[in-house]
Amino acid sequence: MKSLEIEVFSCRSDNYGVLVHDPETGLTASIDAPEEKPIVDAAERRGWTISHIFTTHHHTDHVEANLALKARFDLEIIGPVNEAVAIPGLDRSVEDGDEFLFGEHLVRAIETPGHTAGHICFHFSEDKILFAADTLFALGCGRLFERPAADMWHSLQKLAVLPDETAIYFGHEYTLANARFALTIDPDNEALQRRVVQIEEARAEGRFTIPTMMGLEKETNPFLRAADPSIRRNLIMEGKTNEEVFAEIRKRKDNF
Repeated sequence: MKSLEIEVFSCRSDNYGVLVHDPETGLTASIDAPEEKPIVDAAERRGWTISHIFTTHHHTDHVEANLALKARFDLEIIGPVNEAVAIPGLDRSVEDGDEFLFGEHLVRAIETPGHTAGHICFHFSEDKILFAADTLFALGCGRLFERPAADMWHSLQKLAVLPDETAIYFGHEYTLANARFALTIDPDNEALQRRVVQIEEARAEGRFTIPTMMGLEKETNPFLRAADPSIRRNLIMEGKTNEEVFAEIRKRKDNF
């Protein structure tokens, strides 16, 4: 089985567009559909015909181009069952644990409520690739619009059990701001300090910070590390639950 090919590009002001291509079957999926022209341009640049949209959640900046792309390519849109009524052009809904094939590549839906009530991530388990959209970012996590902090914490824990070698593709270029915030929560983390320098260099040169790796996130992302004793000491939250510590980190990020 040939490896998937992935094309990453900018959309809107800070969204990432991502195309996933199976060279054996010619299938191409757009991960969400934030903006029609950059997606079409990327497909034409690679000589690919889009066959699917994998929708993670209902926010406009992730579904705006659904209907335009569907009209252009006669594609299939797959998205979360718990947001089905809000996904334009949805053809097939999936829920937590559902699996389907993209060519010969197995895809599993992981429900991650928090940012929205029905947000899902798409995990290509054999390929060790996760499309996390607005649940997990490099050094960050999504803002809580529709579910409480405890729900997002448990969603992140579902992702954190994936192999450290899992490549994570996320929905927005927020990494530099996330990195600077992370230092306020975990200032003594040497791995984080090194990573921040690398991120500053990458962004100064106009380079993307996507994908990240699960092992790296578990080592440096404060939103995955609410149980860490040093973070708890810094926040003066020894004895609090993981959910309470996470909620405090999320609140501080919102006010950062």
